Amino acid sequence: MSLPPIFDRLRLPVIGSPLFIVSGPELVIAQCKAGVVGSFPALNARPQALLDEWLHQITEELAAWDRDNPDRLSAPYAVNQIVHKSNDRLEQDIATCAKWKVPITITSLGAREELNQAVHGWGGITLHDVIDDRFARKAVEKGADGLIPVAAGAGGHAGRQSPFALIQEIREWFDGPVALSGAIGHGRSILAAQACGADLAYIGSAFIATAEANADQGYKDGIVEGRAADIVYSNLFTGVHGNYLRQSIVSAGMDPDNLPEGDLKTMNFGSGGNTKAKAWKDIWGSGQGIGPVTAVRPVADFVAELEAQYIAARRELEAKIRL
Repeated sequence: MSLPPIFDRLRLPVIGSPLFIVSGPELVIAQCKAGVVGSFPALNARPQALLDEWLHQITEELAAWDRDNPDRLSAPYAVNQIVHKSNDRLEQDIATCAKWKVPITITSLGAREELNQAVHGWGGITLHDVIDDRFARKAVEKGADGLIPVAAGAGGHAGRQSPFALIQEIREWFDGPVALSGAIGHGRSILAAQACGADLAYIGSAFIATAEANADQGYKDGIVEGRAADIVYSNLFTGVHGNYLRQSIVSAGMDPDNLPEGDLKTMNFGSGGNTKAKAWKDIWGSGQGIGPVTAVRPVADFVAELEAQYIAARRELEAKIRL
């Protein structure tokens, strides 16, 4: 199945994943101008009224870019909605997104049929985060247009399954849009995601180390300096298992090798988790694919590098196939 027309403007088959706190209008606009899908969590806009201002800004700036650059039109953007019952502003956020006809809605931690219908009503599409085949089937049954399999090694809330196993099971029955998430930070990995059966690569952690990201400089430096071995998988901080930078856990006064179990019942995406150290603000999320990130630079430069790596990887693969 071919991708929906909404993805026709992409320079690279990439979605910049929504990063709690880190993703704001500046990062999203830069990603879209560079030719990849930019996204942000609706909950990043605080207070809720700020969401309307952000969507206004993104819409106006991308429209202006398209007028001035008809040969390099911007990519679409996406808004992430946390569907978990702890999100008490979901209905308001959906109404605001309806006003601006947000092109792509990414749903996480729950699938709701009425939300998918609402998005379809204004002409948008929905992509749903899943960590296994069972959740993938439920999401599609409830009307999701596409899936984001979050495989082992992804930043933030992540699954445990290998991308090979996860994609294979999903592709046995689903031929719709799939964006693979999990340790992708190089153009070669984008091609690998497609070879696995995905249509798009879902990249988050590498975008933290960009000039436009709303992240502490120490966080950005941690991404640049970090390797896969520096990532810790724990459910302590939000009640849901996720991947975090080891040094941020150490800086919060905890032993990353001896963390207690978290409790989903005490999860609160707005104000922290199960410890005094707040997830995302004090405890920094990161996936395992940060090894290729060697410097903090503008989004445009990073995407250009990804494109060059992707093209080189395709040529290398084609040469190997001819042999």
